[in-house]
Amino acid sequence: MTHAAQLITLDNGLKVHLKEIHTAPIISTWIWYRVGSRNESPGITGISHWVEHMQFKGTQDYPAGILDREISRVGGDWNALTHMDWTTYFEILPSHLYNLSLKLEADRMVNSQFLPVEVERERTVIISEREGNENQPRFLLAEAVQNAAFSQHPYKYEVIGVKEDLYSISREDLYQHYRRYYQPTNAVLSIAGDFNTHSLLQNIKEIFGDIPSGDSVRLILPPEPAIGHEKQVHITGPGETSYLQIAYRAPSAQNPDFFALTVLDSLLTGPSSLNMFGSGGTSNKTSRLYRALVEGEITVSCQGALHATIDPYLYSINLTLHPDRTPEEVLFAVDQEIKRVLDSPISKTEIDRAIKQARALFAFSSENISNQAFWLGYSEMFASYDWFENYVNHLSNVTPERVLQIAQTYLEPGNRVVGIYIPEGG
Repeated sequence: MTHAAQLITLDNGLKVHLKEIHTAPIISTWIWYRVGSRNESPGITGISHWVEHMQFKGTQDYPAGILDREISRVGGDWNALTHMDWTTYFEILPSHLYNLSLKLEADRMVNSQFLPVEVERERTVIISEREGNENQPRFLLAEAVQNAAFSQHPYKYEVIGVKEDLYSISREDLYQHYRRYYQPTNAVLSIAGDFNTHSLLQNIKEIFGDIPSGDSVRLILPPEPAIGHEKQVHITGPGETSYLQIAYRAPSAQNPDFFALTVLDSLLTGPSSLNMFGSGGTSNKTSRLYRALVEGEITVSCQGALHATIDPYLYSINLTLHPDRTPEEVLFAVDQEIKRVLDSPISKTEIDRAIKQARALFAFSSENISNQAFWLGYSEMFASYDWFENYVNHLSNVTPERVLQIAQTYLEPGNRVVGIYIPEGG
């Protein structure tokens, strides 16, 4: 049995979203902070991700290592994610142990220590992670494309940050970033699972209610100028495969255009999943670009990527080149398919299929207890829970005429960056 979501705000500003789901004796607890690479600037890029790492170094009440053992002992799981607009921490536990999650998250909201020796150990870990990424062609290409697509907005930086900043960020930088953003008015606690809402809410008030609310840290950034003309970036590096990334400036999640672009993405490449935590999948083999490029042996793979973000970000078409094809041939083939969308009427049958596939992927990404807890908080990071509840209706209202209008608006060369990755010696 599943109950409707309950949305409550405590006196200190902490938003609490609860959803009873009595299908299994587990509880999934997430705490979300509105801080990510969007809140960074040159000199401190990567700091939000580094703070996330430090949150696992323990407090006086919960020393590092003890929670790992306790959570593993009962068959639970815990982890964290940092993205452009947010950072989140989650625990999945047997339902009778839910207080462990609440006490842990309330404690590290306030009492993380940031010991200098741990800061330096983690500096080594994160720089090593960054260097590992630099061996991945897709990372190098994506970083170059992001940097070219934005002139001033922090979305130009990868979440892990620039290596020079990772060498120079200090313990005081990290601690001040933590103290500024880790507070009730900047957080959402989202919980789904086998519990009683009244009893759980009383516990939440007892555990979180006395934490000071803190100052508002909502950040409004100036609009990023339009790209204006097609840009190309060429990257060489390790590997044996060539890649092409075509990135168009895309609307924010709260812009009504976002839903029509979601349907256009489903039509062109197959639907993109918005749930980064994990979900099922649908086939993209009926999409136009898959049929033209993969079945036509022009590329080995073809995938789209559309992210729900606070500010306008990117819609990317990511292609792995066939060994016998050049980037120019692949780009021409993509442009021919986009031209078909612009020049030929799109049938309602094809749009209905694209909507059906996007809705199916959304359903897969919302079906289990942890995914429900994810959406309770995630949608608040760029919009509100209403956005999640009305998502399917927004998709269902998209018409062929609206898809054409969106294609004309966003999929034009002056709105894109084309990134080409060629392996060294290739």
